[in-house]
Amino acid sequence: MILRKLTYGLMFLLMSFSLKAQLFPNLGGQRVGIAAYSFLKTDVNARSVAMGGASVTLTEDAFGALNNPASLIRTSETSIALGNYSYGWDMHQSYLSAVLPRGTNSFGLSVNMLNSGAMDVRTEFQPQGTGEVFYVSNTSVMFNYAKELSDNFSFGIGIKYLNEQIAQYTSHNAAADLGFLYQTDFKDLRFAVFVQNFGGKSSISGDFFELDFNRDTSLSPDIYNMPTVFKLGLSFVPWKKDNHSIRFAAQLNHPNDNAENIRLGLEYSYNNLLFARTGYKINLKGQTLPAFGLGYRTRIANNPLYINYAMNLTNFLGVQHAIGVAFHFYKAKDRE
Repeated sequence: MILRKLTYGLMFLLMSFSLKAQLFPNLGGQRVGIAAYSFLKTDVNARSVAMGGASVTLTEDAFGALNNPASLIRTSETSIALGNYSYGWDMHQSYLSAVLPRGTNSFGLSVNMLNSGAMDVRTEFQPQGTGEVFYVSNTSVMFNYAKELSDNFSFGIGIKYLNEQIAQYTSHNAAADLGFLYQTDFKDLRFAVFVQNFGGKSSISGDFFELDFNRDTSLSPDIYNMPTVFKLGLSFVPWKKDNHSIRFAAQLNHPNDNAENIRLGLEYSYNNLLFARTGYKINLKGQTLPAFGLGYRTRIANNPLYINYAMNLTNFLGVQHAIGVAFHFYKAKDRE
């Protein structure tokens, strides 16, 4: 009987991969490159990265400002989170967030920054470089507010200021996030909806024609949309025994600048102390390999400290790494 079930399961999995093109057509893939501030789409939460990005229902610390502000209400104590995502080639994206709970309300403040590292200035007459360098930097500063509407339901909102600078060219804009989270008592089943990076159009400004050689000086910079993403997800604990448990998470992403894709994630927990994670993305070009990660919970003066690491295996850009730290400041009466 067990062998038969395994055979049927394997056949179903193979059929799923063979029908992938029909079930998940690349509708929307032609929209790639139509959105600005693409750094906002990078997940800097190492736990989320390891689970393939299926995180709208998961976060229980200050990383919730990034993955779903409605989850900030689940943080009963002051929390600080730091994250770093390495693309390679000296490119890093860093994240810092703090959450302050007050009764049925939570307030958060976060900073998300991408820096390209130094790049050579090249011209038509000096293609090997002029000896000068320039930088690309992107910055998001966001304020969050979350409200508990009932024991099971909460919502959160985030308002962010955005700045992009490429050498002497700059851009400023604003965007908003809106999320909802519903939690049940059955196997910790959770549902979430999240709209990320909703805002107006954007363009860069600056002196575009320092040299007028072989250039059409009548051209002006294009105007681009924000990288808005609609996310719908769920998670639950299908198996738990003694100090061992497994959590499964699934998420549908509908971006305005790409095709729809699905994220799947698994997290094994031992005594809420050690964690092993893996995730997979479906219908996301260049991401046909799984992600992996580890986590460890320790203490500093009786205050919980979570340390997470993830590796994202890409098809064309190699292995990308994410490191995250989340620290909770327990009040004396809350300490174990």
